[in-house]
Amino acid sequence: MFVQELWRYPVKSMAGERIDRTHAGEFGLDGDRRIVVVDSRGRAITARTHPKLLGLKGATGADGAALVSGYRWDSPEALELVRAAVGSGARLIEVEEGGFDVLPLLVATSGAIAHMAIDGRRLRPNIVVGAVEGLAERSWPGKRLRMGAAPIETVQLRGRCVMTTYDPDTLRQDVGVLRRIAKELDGTMALDSRVIEAGKIRVGDPVRFSAS
Repeated sequence: MFVQELWRYPVKSMAGERIDRTHAGEFGLDGDRRIVVVDSRGRAITARTHPKLLGLKGATGADGAALVSGYRWDSPEALELVRAAVGSGARLIEVEEGGFDVLPLLVATSGAIAHMAIDGRRLRPNIVVGAVEGLAERSWPGKRLRMGAAPIETVQLRGRCVMTTYDPDTLRQDVGVLRRIAKELDGTMALDSRVIEAGKIRVGDPVRFSAS
């Protein structure tokens, strides 16, 4: 097995960026979900209720700052794009510990993606592990993997939500995707994971099961 893809989402609920290498630590991949959209009361807004956010592109600028469709996240232009997607009163904030929902890392596998015949981006993974046979990931919860220099624990299968129903490019909704995941995989796919010890991960790094 090997690290087939690495994905970072500089702004929570926006499209992410595919990267070649990164550092993984207590709060996931460096720069992942550090910017969050909130409403006027400071409550997080996600694509579950405002899917137009998925049409905005999160990226990382040359200076390390998060970008929203090419604009620095704290710029008036970025704010205008966000408010057009979710409504007036919304704003963007920076969070120190990352805006993850359950655990800071989501690991998907090539076998499960191929089995379901879907675009893996619908799952919004941080890491896609390649050369995995079929639905082998179903037996991974509680196991430890070493990916490059970072040992990772795959804690539990992720319960999937409506965000999987939106095409990453067109935002066209296909509720059949989530229905299939519910029917064939008990509504779960990919793995909520945590980093046991900080380290670097690169595309192509070997992935091995580890006893500790």
